[in-house]
Amino acid sequence: MPNPYAQIFAAPGAKGFTIAGLLGRMPVAMTNVGIITMLSITEDDYALAGTVAATFTLSMAVITPQVSRLTDRFGQRRILPLAAGVSVAGLCLMLLCVQLGLPAWTYFAFAVPAGCMPSMSAMARARWTELYRSSPRLHTAYSFESVADELTFITGPALSVVLSTMAFAQAGPLASAAFLAVGVLLFVAQRSTEPPVRGADGATRGPSAIRSLPLVVLALTLLAGGTIVGAVDVVAVAFAESLGVPSATGIVLSAYALGSAVSGLAFGALHLPWRPQRALLAAVAGTGLTTLPFLLVGGIWTLSAAVFFAGVFFAPMMILVMTLIEKVVPASALTEGMTWALTGLTIGTATGTFTAGLAVEQAGTTAGFLVTVAAGALVVAVVAVSLPMLGRAVRRADAVRGEARPEEGDRVRDPIG
Repeated sequence: MPNPYAQIFAAPGAKGFTIAGLLGRMPVAMTNVGIITMLSITEDDYALAGTVAATFTLSMAVITPQVSRLTDRFGQRRILPLAAGVSVAGLCLMLLCVQLGLPAWTYFAFAVPAGCMPSMSAMARARWTELYRSSPRLHTAYSFESVADELTFITGPALSVVLSTMAFAQAGPLASAAFLAVGVLLFVAQRSTEPPVRGADGATRGPSAIRSLPLVVLALTLLAGGTIVGAVDVVAVAFAESLGVPSATGIVLSAYALGSAVSGLAFGALHLPWRPQRALLAAVAGTGLTTLPFLLVGGIWTLSAAVFFAGVFFAPMMILVMTLIEKVVPASALTEGMTWALTGLTIGTATGTFTAGLAVEQAGTTAGFLVTVAAGALVVAVVAVSLPMLGRAVRRADAVRGEARPEEGDRVRDPIG
């Protein structure tokens, strides 16, 4: 049986933009923790460090979808270098202010433009969509991207912390800026796979993609899923500390990432007979149910096992959300649509971290785990209530494109024959 991942990379240019995209997306995982580590070392003030990092994250959540909207309108090679340049400049100026010991307000001032960081995950997915639109191989490509995101968030924060603690305080954020600059420049140099600008008639000047109700539902789905991830991060630390083994936190968090990465790779090799919206309901149901064992764990290994199985359902959920966005969002706004969904994930992670932190502080780790259960119930409810609406949106999109389901004998585009 042919390797589906080898098949997607056989397309001309696929390997080039993938490598560049991996470099360019590292800063999303590195910068937040890099700022926290840097300021905790130089200022010895965790409150300041967390607030500056939160300012950067909030700025990115607001600005990045607009960068993607401009990219849909004007093209990746015209917008990405400008956006990355603003972000790199903001980061470097913040580091300079820290080095010179300038007032704390300057850190906030430059954290805002640093948030102009483009979503390279969305940019890479847009290129895969252009290569394999209406092909079953797009499912495999989205699965690979989900695994790539997981690996980035495994290696990125650790690398940032190591650089700032082992070299010098600003090394982590400085490396983030370097990854962004190099990754974006290499990415836009891959012109053969760049999606063409669509909607030259002004379609991209209309309302934002987020005004689409199906997209709002899909972004809320990832927001709820991200809340689970953020809560697990915080509660895992507290749980390990309560057992007197704080170093075991890495085992728990690695188990979550491993479960998600393994299931993402396996899911990419499958061709499910279900409509994507029904498959999404199954994935979120699994996501919700696997939060319940958190309430029963009694040690690091049982928590690691519970977290592993929770991760197994996360990657398919994310893959299916992106699959549905490709169907229900116009091609002229695809990058923006995907970025809004990823922004939902980012906001959800921050929400989970904050909410679970408060819960643990007030009532212990069980209360923190209840945050994951509540988020799991929310994600199931959102998708279940919205399933008929998502189904109608998918059918309308298929009718507009003249597509049938692949198993019904569609002839699909295949750039490698």
